[in-house]
Amino acid sequence: MDFKEQISQGIPDKLPAVKTYDLSINHAPRRKEILNSEEKKLALRNALRYFKAKHHASLLPEFKEELDKFGRIYMHRFRPDYKMYARPVEEYPGKCTQAKAIMLMIQNNLDPAVAQHPHELITYGGNGAVFQNWAQYLLVMQYLSMMEEDQTLVIYSGHPMGLFPSNTNAPRVVVTNGMMIPNYSKPDDWEKYNALGVTQYGQMTAGSYMYIGPQGIVHGTTITVLNAGRKIASNKESLEGKLFVTSGLGGMSGAQPKAGNIAGCITVCAEVNLKAVQTRHSQGWVDEVVSDLEKLAERVTQAKESKETVSIAFHGNIVEVWEYFDRKNIYIDLGSDQTSLHNPWAGGYYPVGLSFEEANVMMAKEPEKFKDKVQESLRRQTDAINKHTLKGTYFFDYGNAFLLEASRAGAKIHLNNKQEFVSANSLDQEQDKNACFAYPSYVQDIMGPMCFDFGFGPFRWVCASGKEEDLKKTDAIATKVLEELKAEAPEEIQSQLQDNIQWIKSAMENKLVVGSKARILYADAIGRIEIAKAFNDAIAKGELGTVVLGRDHHDVSGTDSPFRETSNIYDGSQFTADMAIQNVIGDSFRGATWVSIHNGGGVGWGEVINGGFGMVLDGSKGSETRLKSMLYWDVNNGLARRSWARNKEAIFSVERAMEQEPKLKITLPNLVEDSLFLDL
Repeated sequence: MDFKEQISQGIPDKLPAVKTYDLSINHAPRRKEILNSEEKKLALRNALRYFKAKHHASLLPEFKEELDKFGRIYMHRFRPDYKMYARPVEEYPGKCTQAKAIMLMIQNNLDPAVAQHPHELITYGGNGAVFQNWAQYLLVMQYLSMMEEDQTLVIYSGHPMGLFPSNTNAPRVVVTNGMMIPNYSKPDDWEKYNALGVTQYGQMTAGSYMYIGPQGIVHGTTITVLNAGRKIASNKESLEGKLFVTSGLGGMSGAQPKAGNIAGCITVCAEVNLKAVQTRHSQGWVDEVVSDLEKLAERVTQAKESKETVSIAFHGNIVEVWEYFDRKNIYIDLGSDQTSLHNPWAGGYYPVGLSFEEANVMMAKEPEKFKDKVQESLRRQTDAINKHTLKGTYFFDYGNAFLLEASRAGAKIHLNNKQEFVSANSLDQEQDKNACFAYPSYVQDIMGPMCFDFGFGPFRWVCASGKEEDLKKTDAIATKVLEELKAEAPEEIQSQLQDNIQWIKSAMENKLVVGSKARILYADAIGRIEIAKAFNDAIAKGELGTVVLGRDHHDVSGTDSPFRETSNIYDGSQFTADMAIQNVIGDSFRGATWVSIHNGGGVGWGEVINGGFGMVLDGSKGSETRLKSMLYWDVNNGLARRSWARNKEAIFSVERAMEQEPKLKITLPNLVEDSLFLDL
């Protein structure tokens, strides 16, 4: 069978040959033993229901072995033999261009060059899954190949419930991931119900088919590092010769060294997984690899003296770097962490003192001991960071739940009213009423007030033709639009526009593409609409192929996350999720091609609700109508919420938006004078 026939057949009637376990691939760690004997039987029944009864006797022992060996049933036998990557859209079977574009995006998320654990269908973050098993993948692709323009595919945590009659204006796919009853959103609930095969952790863009490789976070990281540099600059000096220390090269966090290079600093990024180090180095995302602390210190000192721009991957534990640099008095200008601490007990964070291999064994066989090791490591890491910040280092939480998990571990990650580093348990609840984390979230200090409150967030597109010349054309179109907007923009958003113009102009030379021909930049509602309309016009003229629009969920209004995206919301509503739910509902009837809503992502299961979308542009008038309606709502929904929280930048943005669109009527807050509360 050719590729189109394989896609269209779904689950094969004849069992394919058993696959060998490929040791050259980066595999997910073994998940903890959490099911009892009856629950294991239920997990096996749940897996076998994808297959005809005649295959059950053959598959049962195989699936049991997977469950025992990996803690999950991935159905490795059914992993396709064809190469997994984003093909040009016309190479996919089907009756509907929108469905073909979604197939392209799914395969990009599972491309071994893109995905962290491709054979376990995990794109990034240690557990950010596209599907739970290969049967789900095969069925979804089959449904998309037969989809017509008046049908909608409904997907529950990777499982396709089926094609339903709808209409041409409805989304072609609606995805939910991990939507648990609230009392069942603890970390062990994910372990249990994922092992049963009834839910999954979709991360942000993994389970919504919108991951574009490390480029997606490179841009946000570049903007973050540039603005962090501006915060520490005394005379508006550049980041030349300054040192940025961080950790995590797996999944999305391969972006950090590349962003450091673009920002012009020295970057040290520690990673314990040698395969992740080798992958990022071979892809050009990091310049050099060092595995000895003494040599690392020598190399950094040399780079500081010559004011060199260089990125260095340290194969080892980040805790040792912080401690060693303190002993050697190597000054760190900027510090952060990008390990997957939303998933601390299952491979998201590797504790100091254990090898990578030892940690993988312990997390599966001795989970409580492993948890103790992780928390001990977090306490050590925090102590070392505190020593550096007392010397002047600017450290920020990069939205990976570092502050949260360090606090839960008993680390001295809080400041009391005497400005002393203390643990949460040491805080005096009466005297330290205003106590807070010792370090800000990057959203609180940087991305919230400088970007999100002005409506700027991660706007993405993918050239579905797969042609590099199409990507170059879109870069040129986006640059032209942004330059025209900057000429008329108010002073408040000039720097945001200029940073993104600079980014898009240098995007091609920085070789950011891994997988699909994709691009990202930060834009507000006006920018997103104008760029998308210019793309659609070019498609209509035959100058450009089909384009898929999307965004990271890490945006103005897609995500409710009190320790990241909404950490600069101070009216108490940061623990509500109305915005994300309203966002995905509004996108679905305003023209999105597909929509998704997830529990978890970024900072962890049970800690965030986030939604995303995809939109296919085909050059039609219908596309133009949909993009104008949906993209406008997708941003301004968040600005309305942020302005109601009394964020002054968001109030400015909403008032400007209402001046430009008379039909927009937003409820604005009446501000209260602080002096009224002095005697209370």
